[in-house]
Amino acid sequence: MPKTVVIPPGTGKPLAPYVPGTLADGVLYVSGTLPLDAEANVVHEGDAGAQTRHVLETIKGVVEAAGGSMDDVTFNHIFLKDWADYGAINAVYATYFPGEKPARYCIQCGLVKPTALVEIASVAHIGKPA
Repeated sequence: MPKTVVIPPGTGKPLAPYVPGTLADGVLYVSGTLPLDAEANVVHEGDAGAQTRHVLETIKGVVEAAGGSMDDVTFNHIFLKDWADYGAINAVYATYFPGEKPARYCIQCGLVKPTALVEIASVAHIGKPA
């Protein structure tokens, strides 16, 4: 099955050997996304809500670059550093999915960048190109 790599304009160099997204058979897989700027520095240190917004905006950029929208997101994998940030993360998350919510899970764990508070990976079903 052919796949298409999705790299939105302005995307910084990844921290490891991966791409922001891969589209295969109408399904977009968005890599785990941290709150990083183009130079791979953590943004909004100490602010889980702002980091979540940054992460979801980055994911939105990948989804849109593949021809979809956030309405096409069907599953999110959420990793958070501290359960104390769960409410702040959910408050921002809900604004990106105001209608039908995608399935998801959320686990607490250590993240690649020590000052990152949240990481999200997504799956979106955007259909096949015409």
